[in-house]
Amino acid sequence: MHKNEKNPAYAKATAGKRKILKGIIKITAKPLGFVMVEGREDDIIVFEENLNCALDKDEVEVEIIGKDRDRKKGRITKIIKRNKTNFVGTVEKTSTGLTFKPDDFKFYKNVDIFDFPKNLESGTKVLAEISWTNPNINPKGKIISVIGKKGEHETEMQSILLDKGIVYDFPADVEKEAEEVSKMPFDTIGRRDFRNITTFTIDPKDAKDFDDALSYEEIDEKTIRVGVHIADVSHFVRPGSALDREAAKRNFSTYLVDRTIPMLPEVLSNNLCSLMPNVDRFAFSAVFDIKKETGEVLERWFGKTVINSDKRFSYEEAQNLLDACLAQVDEPSRAKSQQAFMRAKHTEDFAPKLVELNRIANIYRSENKKNGAIEFETDEVKFELDNEGKPIRIYKKARLDTMKMVEEWMLLANREVAKYISEKIGKKGGASIFRIHNLPKMDRIEELAVFVRALGHELPINNGQVNAKDINKLLEQIEGHTSEPLIKTAAIRSMAKAVYSTKNIGHFGLAFKYYTHFTSPIRRYPDLMIHRILEKYIKNEAIPKNEFVKFEKIAQAASDKEVIIQEAERDSIKYKQVEFMQDKIGQEFEAVISGVTEWGMYVENPDTKVEGLVRTKDLTDDSYKLDQKNYCIVGQNSRKKFSLGDTVRVRLTSADLDRKTLDFKLAV
Repeated sequence: MHKNEKNPAYAKATAGKRKILKGIIKITAKPLGFVMVEGREDDIIVFEENLNCALDKDEVEVEIIGKDRDRKKGRITKIIKRNKTNFVGTVEKTSTGLTFKPDDFKFYKNVDIFDFPKNLESGTKVLAEISWTNPNINPKGKIISVIGKKGEHETEMQSILLDKGIVYDFPADVEKEAEEVSKMPFDTIGRRDFRNITTFTIDPKDAKDFDDALSYEEIDEKTIRVGVHIADVSHFVRPGSALDREAAKRNFSTYLVDRTIPMLPEVLSNNLCSLMPNVDRFAFSAVFDIKKETGEVLERWFGKTVINSDKRFSYEEAQNLLDACLAQVDEPSRAKSQQAFMRAKHTEDFAPKLVELNRIANIYRSENKKNGAIEFETDEVKFELDNEGKPIRIYKKARLDTMKMVEEWMLLANREVAKYISEKIGKKGGASIFRIHNLPKMDRIEELAVFVRALGHELPINNGQVNAKDINKLLEQIEGHTSEPLIKTAAIRSMAKAVYSTKNIGHFGLAFKYYTHFTSPIRRYPDLMIHRILEKYIKNEAIPKNEFVKFEKIAQAASDKEVIIQEAERDSIKYKQVEFMQDKIGQEFEAVISGVTEWGMYVENPDTKVEGLVRTKDLTDDSYKLDQKNYCIVGQNSRKKFSLGDTVRVRLTSADLDRKTLDFKLAV
């Protein structure tokens, strides 16, 4: 600090020279901070002595005070908003008594807790409320709940949720209101009746909250009517109610490896709102009259309906039926034979309807791709757990045609709803919430092009911009290559993140001018809002101008919460991956180099997607250094290279559940 900095006259004279910016701070484990300021390409580096009690992801004011090499250097002048004040940690015993160690390794100060509950044992996980306002003294904490014994499945899953502020149990008033709502009379007046139309749901085999159903109806030889029926959550969850406030607070359902934490109480999410088979259910529907030959939408209709699903399919069951149907037809004449097969079957059979819905979905997928929709299909992993929650198998989730089929019909509904609302807004003025995806930033695309080139492929760029069709060409080139998952992951990271917004700029990744989320109101709050907004526009009711600001806040809150939910879901996967590997220390595995750094190379097993680090210091046959430009590490004497995408054989040396990390060495 300047010797005169506390002098009022000095402060007044230098006030115009001080540059104060606002941003989000990201703490590294060193500790070191990097403040990300919206609209700036570069981050501002903040060393520990200038963090001023700031913690990871806090919203802060930062003053630029100089340079560190070629990077702006700053100090935190004010914490605008804490990212969180509750932290999960483990109680540990020391020579002076019990202490609290936060799970978050970016928490760089010891925490003083003076009121540990009696009989609390070392190795217990707890949730603590932490306050810190003076950088010269340690933060102070208070235990607010005891979670359980560290290492136990339930404790660790609850720890992940509580660390992100995700609460499983609903408040008593919310549960009470849900029970009362479930007793509402079933009044179908004013609803279009689809109960006599063939209707079915297709979902994961373990799903209980069925958001969407498809109906199929022959209009004439050239036309079919397809209904995309969505659970009418807005009928039961009214604005300003306890249910609505809780849903807005949660924003999304959360899916960990072993459980769902629903956005709505189960009496609604798994029962009253869920489109279960053979029961009457209220829906909000998007109904399309479609030209059979081309898939062209001839007419569309949106409105409240009542449906009765004839069948609940799992994706696998629907796929088996689809495959059995198509297997009866020779490949060369499949298109014509499908139509003949459909005419020959009884009208209530599901197989021909699945075939036709799948055929038209393929037309839509092809059209979307021609228009520039990017076909990212990354691997997802699933776990088989024993009775105690221990992982006994990790496997990649199959990507079935029936999954793609349902996705295409949901995309159609979401796009057409967004288009309808936009037309209404354009005529009369108004507001809505859109799902938008911005163009990739120039610097990220240039980095991606260099990365792709280092792996032997090419991504053409013009003036720092990339065409979505060129990205699709790249994805076609790499199909089947060992580098395919690496390039897909890098491409996704180079993109802007899709977010919710009241300002429609289109969706780059889907190549849609209009897009929103309408099809999952049981598990996403923005979809519930769209149902309310759509109903108003259908009824030609004006949306008050004071609602516009409210919509903006809802969109921002949903975008922020989505990141937190995704982090929790990833943490549960990472924890179970490391736990699965704990008893495999000393075993060897095939792996692909997925990243290179100054401290080593990251390797990933293609079957389980388990990733870990081979440290440079453990490569004892030579002295290796990072060649950042060519994405490899190189032996200084032998010139031996380890490059991204290379296949190597590695041996597991350690599995750290606390940090959720794995260490490997190259197998000799």
